[in-house]
Amino acid sequence: MKKIWQLWLTAILATFLLAACGTDDAKKDDTPATENTQTEDQATDESSEETAEAFPVTLTDAVGNEITIEQAPETIVSMIPSNTEILFALGLNDEIVGVNDWDNYPEEALEKEKIGGMEFNVEKIISMTPDIVFAHESMLGVGDEGLQQLRDAGLTVFVVKNAADFEQTYETIQTIGQATGKTEEAEKIVEDMKAKVEEVVAKTATVENKKRVFIETSDAPEIYAPGKNTFMQQFLDMIGAENIVTEEGWVMISPEEIVSQNPDVIIVMYSYVPDIVESVKNRDGFSDITAVKEDAVIQVDENITSRTGPRLAQGLEEVAKAIYPEAFGE
Repeated sequence: MKKIWQLWLTAILATFLLAACGTDDAKKDDTPATENTQTEDQATDESSEETAEAFPVTLTDAVGNEITIEQAPETIVSMIPSNTEILFALGLNDEIVGVNDWDNYPEEALEKEKIGGMEFNVEKIISMTPDIVFAHESMLGVGDEGLQQLRDAGLTVFVVKNAADFEQTYETIQTIGQATGKTEEAEKIVEDMKAKVEEVVAKTATVENKKRVFIETSDAPEIYAPGKNTFMQQFLDMIGAENIVTEEGWVMISPEEIVSQNPDVIIVMYSYVPDIVESVKNRDGFSDITAVKEDAVIQVDENITSRTGPRLAQGLEEVAKAIYPEAFGE
């Protein structure tokens, strides 16, 4: 844890139609083509006008600062992976000029200038002169001084709230959409996520044998796992699975306790250890665990379950498939 997405047929038909129509008809088609071009240009203009009308906009960030954004940002720095994934999903590839060192999705993020991790390069960000910097509530404490330096340099810093569940994730996406003039795109992302969540919940609702699950986010000897009031607990509640960890928050648990709890499924949610699934299976005493006996030790990409952005619904689906593969025909 610490180491912490039938044009061919139309084209063919169009070719035959043009051949059949001849020169005179082609001349007649000149006017509709011009009209189509004008219509496309008009649509672009209308879109630009709608974006302009959305500004100025005043939003309150996670630290209570009222941030007024006069116009759609043309240059953006994103300081954390979840923000970056949202910004790219909103279609802001060209506007993004700087990202966190750990940003690896989408692939285009790898091509962007890096600004550091939790200990970010203040001077570098200032030199980029971005219209807006999207920071994150999780950075507070460690990054307070640096964020203030960015503000003092005249940069607009918006601290995004640390979403604790799906509803707050939807709100985050909508807020960033407002801040960047991408409200329609944000609504579409949220609608798609909600549809995926509903689909997953519906499929797992029919499962009769509810399973007991253990989720670990770090390797032995310090095995950490999510308990009550965590995002992963919400995942399990949504798909009707039981968490063997009943304590609050993130807890360290011993291998002996895991053996004693005998989970039906073990989900490994980290990738910094090579061949971790086999390593888990080979821990002392684990051969007696049901999850090991039934080959139900599954590795799930931690990025799609921990980054509170557009892929979170996909993360829910992957966790559900790991626990109830039969509900998905697997």
